[in-house]
Amino acid sequence: MIIQINNKSKNFYAHLGQVFGSREVERITSDRIYDDEDKVWFLYYKRGVPDTFVSIKDDAIKNVWTYDEKHLIEVLKEIRKKVSVKDSIVTKYFSDAYTKAGFKILDEKGKNFLVIRGDEIEKD
Repeated sequence: MIIQINNKSKNFYAHLGQVFGSREVERITSDRIYDDEDKVWFLYYKRGVPDTFVSIKDDAIKNVWTYDEKHLIEVLKEIRKKVSVKDSIVTKYFSDAYTKAGFKILDEKGKNFLVIRGDEIEKD
C-alpha cells in the first residue's frame, strides 16, 4: 500500500524517525534526510511498516530510500501519476529504479548523484 503524508501526519516520526540521521542510510545513499515541513512523502507499506519512501518538494524529488527496489519503482510510478516531476538531484544508488519507473536521467552530479526528470504525468 502506498500512502502520502507530511511531517504533521499522525505517526510520521514513529515510522520515519529512525531514517533521519541514520548512518546506514547516509552511507548507502550519500544523502542526508531531513523532515522539512514543505515536503510531501510517499511511503510504501509492507506488512504495516514503511520500507520505501520518496519525498517531494516543489515538484522535485528530494529524498529516496528503499529496502526493496520493486517497491521503489511502484512508488515512483505512483508519483508520476500525480506530479510532473521537474529536474531533481537524487542519489545515484537507485539509478536502475528511476529508469524502470520512466524517469529520464539527464546528468551526473559528482560521483554520488544524478539529475532526473519525469516530464509528464503518466496516465493509467
